[in-house]
Amino acid sequence: MPSFEQVVTIAEALDHPRHTMVELGENLPEEVLALVFSLLPLRDRAAAAGVCKAWATAATSSVVWHNTSISCDCELESMLPPHLSTCLDHVHNLRLECEPSCKRSRQAAIELLTMMAGRAPGLRGLRLECRGEKPLFDAGRDILGAVSAVCRTASKLSHLDLRRLPFTLDDALVLQAAHGCPELRSLFLDNHTLVNGVQPGSVLELLKACPHLRALGLHLSSVSRAVLEALAAPDRAPFELLALRCACPEDARASPPPDEAWAALRCRHPELAVELELEPALSEDNVTRILQPAVPVAVLRLNLSGDTVGPVRIAARHYAATLRTLEVRASRSRELDAALEELAACCAGLREIHCFCVVRASVLDAFRERCPRLRSYTLKLKREPHPWRPTLLR
Repeated sequence: MPSFEQVVTIAEALDHPRHTMVELGENLPEEVLALVFSLLPLRDRAAAAGVCKAWATAATSSVVWHNTSISCDCELESMLPPHLSTCLDHVHNLRLECEPSCKRSRQAAIELLTMMAGRAPGLRGLRLECRGEKPLFDAGRDILGAVSAVCRTASKLSHLDLRRLPFTLDDALVLQAAHGCPELRSLFLDNHTLVNGVQPGSVLELLKACPHLRALGLHLSSVSRAVLEALAAPDRAPFELLALRCACPEDARASPPPDEAWAALRCRHPELAVELELEPALSEDNVTRILQPAVPVAVLRLNLSGDTVGPVRIAARHYAATLRTLEVRASRSRELDAALEELAACCAGLREIHCFCVVRASVLDAFRERCPRLRSYTLKLKREPHPWRPTLLR
């Protein structure tokens, strides 16, 4: 790792004439320059590569590009550095941001993904994030088509995260990932969308084709008893995380797998953690059916339009041994305060509690006194400007 003094020297050189940079490039080892360049935005890496031969060598080394984050806004939309195509061979983990409502940003993302599809054998991780509003009446087929192209060629891909894509994900994409990326360890499809297009049958095919999968994010309607039984199969690799989002009409109509299927899965994978995110599309009856006692819920996010007090009390009863994080978005009430205090008394292993409404002081006292492993909380005693920042405990 470069020393603090070396980093400061390089930072100062960026504001000095070219000859200073050349002297710096001649005096510092290539590995030091590469580590510093890996922290720079894409445009600055391109600028560094044009300073001198030593900097060009360092700026195009694999160390700089192993973990790469690219924004398709001001950084990339009008400029793909000439050396980027060659450097893509060295990208192992790519985090790509774009704003789909901006045509240039969107086109840049598609162009880059298309380039990756042609040079993807070394790609191990891909995470896509969209910001802003998605275009009206747009299904995102162009971006999803580029993602499918990557999945066709990235046979060593281990991690694919599509949670921040606001488009409808479908069976075709899942099956392409299943058959094109057999080494997948994690796949997250639990995105914010009004329609879920992934059926349980495609998930079963995915599990069959990807035996090493350890983490999976889905909408509730993509999960069935057969899916849980496949995960509980004796020859299955240890499974660690199942993230379920319950937010669209399909989720509201879905029948949750029975308790015995969850119990068998938990017995087969005792370290399994389940994340549940419940949204306003669910009725109170559906919420009660989803919060089954046998589900090993570690993270519970409640953003319900109706009763929130009931689910908090259910969590206190059912998940006292497993719950680690609770997020609640609700209106202030005495009943909610009482339910939160009850949960604090039951869930001693809780590590995070975030409640986005004002609570009484006794709620804060209850969590601080009865949850010795608590490390972060958002419990406001009076209204404050948003966004509310959590309090961190050491």
